[in-house]
Amino acid sequence: MSPDAVRAAYERIKGEVGPDVTVVAATKYVPLDDMGALREAGVEVVGENRAQDLQAKHARYGDAFRWHFIGHLQSRKAPLVSELCDCRWPMKLTIPALLEVNLSGEETKSGVAPDEIGRYLALYPELRGLMTMPPLADDPEASRPYFRRLRELAEEHGLRELSMGTSQDYRIAADEGATFVRVGSVLYA
Repeated sequence: MSPDAVRAAYERIKGEVGPDVTVVAATKYVPLDDMGALREAGVEVVGENRAQDLQAKHARYGDAFRWHFIGHLQSRKAPLVSELCDCRWPMKLTIPALLEVNLSGEETKSGVAPDEIGRYLALYPELRGLMTMPPLADDPEASRPYFRRLRELAEEHGLRELSMGTSQDYRIAADEGATFVRVGSVLYA
């Protein structure tokens, strides 16, 4: 992985989404030894979705990045992720935590139903925002209604953070109010 190529892609993506959107470099398929290229490229925030990989990458590059956990979390791994991502277990959150909302109703997607958001906010008032994954589609515009709906839900509940958009549709997500986009393949291509 070339730091210069990653830097060029990273700067282009940041320019496309604007200064109010944090670009999170998804590192699921980035080998440990390639994390240095991300550091050299100026990447600031990385998102890992496997606790054991987060642990290994953080051990070597802990101070090089701000760390997000963007995967499914098993309860037995929660203390580890909480420690590495600067939050406290159980559910005493000290960093921005986002609630995943399943807007498509797909059984294969994680997240709470939109009508459950209020209940979770009552249980965990530390929650700062919402995130979603729309159905996979060939046309990025197909994600727009999901992103718009998530923004509306966040506004209804007084939440300011929105994590939505991946390599395929991050521009649409930024148009609809994303504060975080998660990119992988478009960054490393």
